[in-house]
Amino acid sequence: MANIKSAQKRARQSVKNRAHNMALRSKMRTYLKKVSTAIESGDRAAAEASYKAAMPVLDSMVNKGIVHKNKAARHKSRLNARIKDLSA
Repeated sequence: MANIKSAQKRARQSVKNRAHNMALRSKMRTYLKKVSTAIESGDRAAAEASYKAAMPVLDSMVNKGIVHKNKAARHKSRLNARIKDLSA
């Protein structure tokens, strides 16, 4: 444990921030998993609906600095491609 007061406070803050970031990351993964399960079930309408719900969540994680913008773009692109393949 840190001896300096400012370092002690920083340690307390980092525990709190880590818990918050983990919760946000978990929320994002849950939304992505909902899209994947809808795609795997073969229901295009449900997949599109869950995709539309997941995209704002993914974008907000980028704005909050939880994930990199390229990672979010990669998820969007791959999920969208999988949804388009359902009809073919």
